[in-house]
Amino acid sequence: MTGFDAPSLHTIYIDKPMKDHGLMRAIARVNRVFREKTGGLVVDYLGIANILKAAMRAYMKDDPDGRAPVENEQLNLHELVGSMLEYFDFCRDAFRGFDYDPFLNGSQSERLKNITDAEDFLIQRDYREGRTVIDRFLDHATALLKAFALASATPEAQAIKREVAFYQTVRVTLTKTTGRGGAYADETLDHALRQLVDSAIAPEGVVDIFAAAGLDKPDISVISDQFLADVKDMPQLNLAIELLKKLLNDEITATRKTSVVQSRRFSEKLEESLKRYHNRALETAQIIEAMIELAKEMREASSRHERLGLTIDEVAFYDALGENDSAAAVMADDQLMTIAREVAQTVRNNTSIDWTQRQQAKANLRRLVRRVLRRHGYPPDQQESATLLILEQAEALAAEATSG
Repeated sequence: MTGFDAPSLHTIYIDKPMKDHGLMRAIARVNRVFREKTGGLVVDYLGIANILKAAMRAYMKDDPDGRAPVENEQLNLHELVGSMLEYFDFCRDAFRGFDYDPFLNGSQSERLKNITDAEDFLIQRDYREGRTVIDRFLDHATALLKAFALASATPEAQAIKREVAFYQTVRVTLTKTTGRGGAYADETLDHALRQLVDSAIAPEGVVDIFAAAGLDKPDISVISDQFLADVKDMPQLNLAIELLKKLLNDEITATRKTSVVQSRRFSEKLEESLKRYHNRALETAQIIEAMIELAKEMREASSRHERLGLTIDEVAFYDALGENDSAAAVMADDQLMTIAREVAQTVRNNTSIDWTQRQQAKANLRRLVRRVLRRHGYPPDQQESATLLILEQAEALAAEATSG
């Protein structure tokens, strides 16, 4: 525990005898305040409370008000419990009118269904009340988790731990489903929670949001019509919207690695549909139908290069070349495909692993691409924008190649 500057930790497990200065140094590793970290958790396997109090009296001075460190500790714990109960009350109010007894006392399948119902309940409230409900719940549930982890040994914490498990399971699944609150995720705190809550109640491992909804998580390139039909028929329609949105956003992110143009097109279509839904121009069933159609379009696009007789790289450059309406209007598809093949070959022949980090290499590739466009009669007024888009696409492909 000595001789190096350890990073700030959330939890320390005391499983060997320590005292005096050595104990204080060990506790300091976890008790350090850092950014959003307001304290730490000491898991005592040996019963060192009295030894710790003696060390605190020996090595810490009284505060200006004359209170000893141990008295300060009791005061801080009282304040911490008060904060924990305040966060708990907010989370309970968020679910006013919702029955989560199946999670507390039901079977595994009943708990999973109850969680999906709880998500649907909050998503519906969020939609109805100006899209602030979920963010506020995630804020308070995270604060509750931090306070609970620090005050877990108190009678007040033990009395609410089963409901805390429910709120944290909803927090985790909502974060995964909606993509909101990601910054609040903390694996260390989740681990502490699993240590403190009954194993029969606490979330086991990673919560699969598709499994919780009774669905097999699909690969959109091979997504089946049956899966889309299952989503459409889900009783929790608001949750179905969020699941589809997550599925589509994940695919849009993946598509950007191989086709910048297609990724933007799909993203714009999704955003437009969601905007109309939030403006009440689309009903729930209509937005689900629109998202299912977009999923099918993405599925078809994943094999489009095979139908065109192009490689994945070539079809990406083909899309970049055809993005300009005037170029697409004056040039036939076979001309654009010929240019795409040559551009792809030019990129392969004139790039190295680190070319995206070297300005000279990028400038050289830009010059070579312009030369290919001029030679094939690509509209002069569109050459600059096409070149920039081709370079952007080349960089995306390079990033995917190096990450793989």
